[in-house]
Amino acid sequence: MAKKKAKTEEKLNYAAELRRLKEEGPKPLYLLWGPEDYLREQYLLQLKKICLPEGEDSFSYKRLDGPELDPDELQLAVDAMPFLTERSFVELRDVELNSLKEPEKILDVLSDIPDTCTVAFVQGPQYEPDGRLRLTKGLRGLAVELKFTQQSQSLLVNWISRRFADAGKSISMEAAERLIFVSGDLMNGLIPEIEKLAAYAKGSKITVEDVDAVAHHVPEAVIFEMTDYIAQKKHNSALAVLAELLADKDNEPIAMLAALGNQMRKLYAARLALEQGLGRDFVMESCSVRYPNIAIMLLNSARGFTLPQLKRAVELCAETDYRIKSSGQKDRELLTEAVLRIAAGETDAQS
Repeated sequence: MAKKKAKTEEKLNYAAELRRLKEEGPKPLYLLWGPEDYLREQYLLQLKKICLPEGEDSFSYKRLDGPELDPDELQLAVDAMPFLTERSFVELRDVELNSLKEPEKILDVLSDIPDTCTVAFVQGPQYEPDGRLRLTKGLRGLAVELKFTQQSQSLLVNWISRRFADAGKSISMEAAERLIFVSGDLMNGLIPEIEKLAAYAKGSKITVEDVDAVAHHVPEAVIFEMTDYIAQKKHNSALAVLAELLADKDNEPIAMLAALGNQMRKLYAARLALEQGLGRDFVMESCSVRYPNIAIMLLNSARGFTLPQLKRAVELCAETDYRIKSSGQKDRELLTEAVLRIAAGETDAQS
């Protein structure tokens, strides 16, 4: 029986959505959400400019902040007539849409928005619509729903290059991909790193060495580096990375263990791909990896482990998670023990 392919998330074509907005004009209702909050805010800015060409004012612009949303207050905001502009705009920020007390009344208001008004729900990165709820189903039937996802690697690299060009610098493709890997692929997180690098680099071109020297490394990238050292049998380097992670008080051991477990599962899938003659695309689909170069890095790293070693590594992470949550043992010591056992190449459960 053929294996079912993992479902890959459809990425938002931001440029196409912006073009549609400018060509077709604003709609009555929007639901804006997703992890890429930079693009969400940029889209919201363009939507406001079209609805309120003269800018925000107390007559035509209303903002209601969550988590609750009063139906009567919403009705008043929606019914307010625009002043010296063709449209009014109601911005609803961080409303707890999955747990509102009066969802039916909210839907009643939203189903009868005047032609001169645009309403936009602007949700934070943690929001995920509960598709079982009548409110969610009703919203999706009424609103233009845009989930702002991380952009493809090519679009992100081009955006990074433009940001550096604005600062009078250039960046190589390799360095841009390295920046995405070590600092994450969310634009708001990349902006301060770009600014730091532009100020740090002595030459006109940003290099991989500049990125490694200055850019903030997200814990997931550091965990990747640690497991890659283990794959290369550079155990002292791996333990030095672990010590650096544990020295940072912002890094909770349970979160680091979760990242380690996730990484070992990806390496296990990559090792399976190698043994079954499957390639980069399989790794990207099965591991939800967004960028080809990261899938290639996983495949290269997986060569340093056997399949039984990786299977046991995944088990060790699960067992350690249980021990941390169910015993009085110190979480940092348990995490260190798990890393040492993975580095030792353990293949069987020990009694």
